[in-house]
This record gives sequence, structure tokens and C-alpha cells, in this order.
Amino acid sequence: MLLAIPPGRGQAMSEFEDEYSESLDSDFRKLEGALLNDTVRLLEPGEPILLTGDTTVEDAIGRMVAEHRAAVVVVDADGRLSGIFTERDVLIRMLGEGRDPARTPLAEVMTPNPEALTYQDRICFAVNRMSTAGFRTIPLVDDDRHPIGIITVNDVVKWLAEIFPEAILNLRPGDRLKHPLQVDAG
Repeated sequence: MLLAIPPGRGQAMSEFEDEYSESLDSDFRKLEGALLNDTVRLLEPGEPILLTGDTTVEDAIGRMVAEHRAAVVVVDADGRLSGIFTERDVLIRMLGEGRDPARTPLAEVMTPNPEALTYQDRICFAVNRMSTAGFRTIPLVDDDRHPIGIITVNDVVKWLAEIFPEAILNLRPGDRLKHPLQVDAG
């Protein structure tokens, strides 16, 4: 059985597709310009939790949970970045290896000498590092490598949502929405 398309229906669809395509092209140009020109400062980086390498993992996890953070930044005696300890480190280096968090210092399980960005780095470079290197959290440092901020994948997602508010706010009916203050893993 063949279905008949009402007269003019094909033409209306074509016009819609043309408008939609133009809108998409405009959005992609907007995103490309923002990615290539905006700096990570626009991501509104959070204040890093600064700890030393002799801090226990138990204390670090306590701070991460209390402050709803995905990582702590480890600094040396001069306050320079020496490592990062993330949720992934908790899972792989702590639980995966059966270590005691109360007895394990961060220096034993942190990622030493992590890659860091500055406020002047472009968002496209942060996205590149998150994508190709698998980072979900990147510390920001000043010229002397003192930690001054931290960015996460969530910061990038929030920035994208601000660029495309219409697409985010105009979700199709039936999409399941989560309460904005509901905290979950991820």
C-alpha cells in the first residue's frame, strides 16, 4: 500500500529543511568562532582544592566529597603544581589496587606533573586535551606553575549550553528531565 503525500507537502518540507539547514550552519559557525577564539577563562574555572603530597587519600576524598569536586590539586612546598588526584584515581589506583585510604599519601597515587593550562589557552585546546588525552579535569596555572583554577568537562558543557540556549531550553516533549540540584555520579 502506498501512502499519498498531500499536495504541497513536499515543498513545505523542503522549505523547513532549508531554514533548518541555515540555522544549523549559523550555529556551527558560531560554535567554531567561540571554540577558536574564547579562552578557558570563560569557562568560569573553579578554585582548586590545594593539598600536599603527604595528605592522606582519605582526607583528600573527604574534601572532594564535601566540596562536590572531581579532583584535588597537589602542590609542592613552593605551592607549585606537582600532581592531581581525581575520581578516576580513587577507582583505579585505590580501590583497584586495594590500598588503605587512611594510610596512603597522595604522592603515591596522584598523577604526577599533570598537563596544565592557563587562562589564556583557548577552549578548543582544552577540548582537544580532554578528548585526545582523556582528561576530565585540567588544572590551570600561572606563569610560575602555581595552581589558580581548575576546569572540568562539566564546565565545557555549561559553556556550550550558554552558546545554544534555544536548543537546550526547547527540548522536545517526552525528554526525561532531572532536577537541576539533584547530584549523581558522572
